[in-house]
Amino acid sequence: MRKRSTMSRLEIVLLGSAAIIASIGAAYAQDTTVLERLTVEAESDDILVQDGYVAMEDRIGTKVDTPIVEIPQAISVITQDQIEDQKPRTLNEALTYTASANPNTFGFDTRYDAFFLRGFPAGYNGVFRDGLRQYNGLSAWFKTEPYGIEGATILKGPASSLYGISGPGGIVNLVTKRPKEEQFREIELLGGSHDRYQAAFDLSGPANEDGTLLYRLTGLGRSSDTELPGYPDDKLYLAPAVTWQPDADTKLTVLGAISHSVTGGTAIYHYDGSGVLSDTYVGDPAWNDFAQTQGRIGYEFEHRVNDVLTLRQNLRYSAIDADLEYSGLYSIGAGLPLQRYWQHYKEDMQNFIVDNMAQIEFDTGPVSHTAVAGVDYAWTYYDAQMTPATGTLDDVRSATFAPYSGQEANQTGIYLHDQMEWNNFTLFASGRYDWVATDSSEAGQAKTRQEDDAFSGRIGLSYRTEWGIIPYANYSTSFAPNIGFVTDASGRQPARPTIATQKEIGVKYEIPGMNAVVSAAYFDIDQEDGSVFDASGDGIQIQRQYDMNSRGFELEANASLGNGLSLIASYTHLRVKIEQGPEGTVGKELSATPNDIFSLWGHYKFEGGALAGLGLGAGVRYVGDSYGDDQNTFKNEARTFVDAALSYDFGYLKPEMDGVSLQVNAKNLFDERKQTCSAGYCYRDEGRSVFASLRYRF
Repeated sequence: MRKRSTMSRLEIVLLGSAAIIASIGAAYAQDTTVLERLTVEAESDDILVQDGYVAMEDRIGTKVDTPIVEIPQAISVITQDQIEDQKPRTLNEALTYTASANPNTFGFDTRYDAFFLRGFPAGYNGVFRDGLRQYNGLSAWFKTEPYGIEGATILKGPASSLYGISGPGGIVNLVTKRPKEEQFREIELLGGSHDRYQAAFDLSGPANEDGTLLYRLTGLGRSSDTELPGYPDDKLYLAPAVTWQPDADTKLTVLGAISHSVTGGTAIYHYDGSGVLSDTYVGDPAWNDFAQTQGRIGYEFEHRVNDVLTLRQNLRYSAIDADLEYSGLYSIGAGLPLQRYWQHYKEDMQNFIVDNMAQIEFDTGPVSHTAVAGVDYAWTYYDAQMTPATGTLDDVRSATFAPYSGQEANQTGIYLHDQMEWNNFTLFASGRYDWVATDSSEAGQAKTRQEDDAFSGRIGLSYRTEWGIIPYANYSTSFAPNIGFVTDASGRQPARPTIATQKEIGVKYEIPGMNAVVSAAYFDIDQEDGSVFDASGDGIQIQRQYDMNSRGFELEANASLGNGLSLIASYTHLRVKIEQGPEGTVGKELSATPNDIFSLWGHYKFEGGALAGLGLGAGVRYVGDSYGDDQNTFKNEARTFVDAALSYDFGYLKPEMDGVSLQVNAKNLFDERKQTCSAGYCYRDEGRSVFASLRYRF
C-alpha cells in the first residue's frame, strides 16, 4: 500500500470545503441583502494594469509605473484573463504561450517551477514575487499557485541593474492577488482527469465603511492523482491580504500566504544511453512523496511626500520545508535486471529581503525625469540532510539523516535608475552595485566563505513615432552568485557567480484604435560561469559551470478586440552555444533547448444572438527538436500540442444566474507524448488531460 506522508485526500477536501463555507459566511455576514451582479474583474490593476490579454502599464521594468510599450526592453505579460481562459495548473503551464520562455525542458514534472528564458535556466534566481526576489534552494523551491496570482510579467534579458541577483535570460515577476476597492466574491469547483478534485474561493472588497481598509482572502484545496503511478498533485493554499490607505498619499498592503503540497518525488523514465527512451518509469509508488510546506509574509508601503518625492519600502520573509522521497534504477550488467535504490532528502530554505527606494520626479530644461534611488538587503539560508542510498526500503525508512550541505548568504545592493523623456524619446539608464558574502558547508568539510561584488548596468533608448511604432535598443548586464555546489577539475566546490551581457534591438507597435500590441526583438547574450546540470558517467546528475552564448529573435502579439476576440501569438528562434565546458561539449548546443518554438492561442466569446454567452478557445504549441545531451549525441523530436477551451456564461440565459459559468479545458488534446531529455536525464510529455470548472462570481 502506498505510504502517505501527509494528510489524507478526504482531509484536504474537507478542509478546503470548510474554508470555502466559512469564507462565504463571512462575506454574507458583511451584507445580508441580495446584491445585483457586479461586472468587476478579478485583477486589482494596482501594480499591473491590464485590459483583457493586453497589459498597459507595469512597475516591474523600471520600479515605477510605466507604459510597457515605452520600456526599451522586451517584456511579456500573462494577464488575469489569459489565466482564467487557459486554466494553467502550474507556472510552467502558464508560460507555454510566452515568447522566449521554454517550460518544456523536463516534460511532465510538476515538482518545480523549472523553466528557461532566452535559453538560460531561470528557476533558481529568475523568479520574483511583487518585485522581490524569490530565491530557491537545491530542492526547496517555492511553488506557484496560478489561482493565487493576477498576472505575471516576464522581463527579458539581464535585469540585475535594478533587481540585483538574477540570471541572464530575464526574470518572471508574479503579481499576488491583492485587495480591490470594489466588492468581489468568487467560488469555484473543478474536477477532471486522474481523479482531480479542486475547490477554490476568492473574496475581496472594503472592510470598513469609509473604504480605508480593504481585504482579500484567496484559498484552494486540491486532491489529485496524475498519469504517473504513486505521483499525486495535492495542495492546500490560503493567502490573506490587507490594504490600509488612510489618505490619497499613503498606502500599506500586507501580503501573506501558506500552502502545503504533495507531488511525486520522481518524474524520470529509465534511459540506457541508446537515444531511445524506455517505457519504464523510475519512481517507486511506495516511496514517492515530495511534501512541501511553504509560507510568506510581507508588506508594501508607499508614501507620496509631495509632487516630487515618493518613498517606498517592500519587505518579505519566506520559508520552505521540503521532504523528498525518491528512488532510481541502475544497471549492474548487460542482460541483468535493473536494481533499485531509495533515498530520503530534507531541506529547509529561508529568505528575507527588504527594498527601500525613493522615487523623484523633476525636469531639467525640456527633459522630464523619473528617477529611483534605493538600497536593498537580502538574507538567504538553506540546510539539507540526506540518508544513505543503500539497503532496502525499510532500511531507508529507518535510516538516520546526515548533513549534506548548507549555505548562508548576505547581500546588499545600491541602485540608481533614471528614465528621461524628451519629445518622443525615452532614455533609460540604470546602475547598481552588489556585495555578497556566502558561507558554505558540506558534510565532513570545514565551512568556507566566498565574497563577491560586481556592478550591473542597463542603458536603453526608445522612440515613439506618430504611427504607434516604437523602435528601441538596449545594452544590459547581470550578476548572479549561485546557490549550491558545482563539480569541476578541482572537485566539488561552491559555484562561481554567473555574469552576462546582452545587446538587444527591437520594435513595439501599438495598433492605432485597437487594444493590440505587436513586438519583435533580436538579442545576443554572452554568459560566463552559468550553472547547468550534467549527467556524469555513473548516471548521477551534478551541476557544472559553462560559458554560453544565446542568440536569436522573438515575435509576439497580444490583442483583445471589442468584438469578443482575444489572441496571443509568439515565435522564438534561438541557438544556445556552449563556448566553454566539459570535454565534448565545446561548440555544441545546450541540451533540451529547441531552436524554434511557436504558439498561437485564440479565444472568442459570443456577445449576442442565439449563442450569446458561449466562449470558444483553442491553441497550438510547437516545440522544435533539440539535443538530448550536451555532447549532442542524440535528439529529442519536435512536438506539437493542441489545447482547447469551451465555456458558457449562464447570465446570458437567465438574469437570476448572473455570475454562474461553466468551463471545460483540454490540455494536449491529441495526446502527444514524446521523450524529452535534458543533460541525459529523460522525461515524457504529459498526455491528454480534461477538466471542467463551475464558477460563481457574485
